[in-house]
Amino acid sequence: MEVLDLYDMNGIKTDKTMIRGTKVPEGCYKRKIVIGIFNSNNEMLIQKVAKERTYWTNKWTPSVSGSVWTGETSQQTAAREAKEELGINIDFSKIRPAFTINFYEDFNDIYLIKKDLNLNDLVLQKEEVAEVKWASKAEIIKMTNTNEFIPLHESIIEMMFTFKDTDSSYKGN
Repeated sequence: MEVLDLYDMNGIKTDKTMIRGTKVPEGCYKRKIVIGIFNSNNEMLIQKVAKERTYWTNKWTPSVSGSVWTGETSQQTAAREAKEELGINIDFSKIRPAFTINFYEDFNDIYLIKKDLNLNDLVLQKEEVAEVKWASKAEIIKMTNTNEFIPLHESIIEMMFTFKDTDSSYKGN
């Protein structure tokens, strides 16, 4: 059972919590993270959601995503999820989100990482990730239009590819 902190409309943590999968109380919001990992060929690592998941099954998504647990920061969640889903260690303690998108029930902190990864070296979390691959912006947008990718607005994908080269992206090892 995952317990999540709740935030007010300004993104400030409240003293309230909720159980993941239950309805977000009115006037409250949860926080999630999304990590876009890009290689030197201008491709984003994408993952296919495992059939064991109850949502987005068999859909492609950005590199890593997850909910911020109670007591965690966004950066701690990003590090935990990268390790859990792909088996990679990234220190997010000095990385801030490139941008945050406000959705109906949550804030999504979007992290952008430039890192050439060998797909054969990744350790996929079988309960969450069926497979991974590198994809260009055009391929991802096409997958979005054919319903193979989660319903992410094309403008968000455009922003991820645009902002990956700014100072807000992480260019480390």
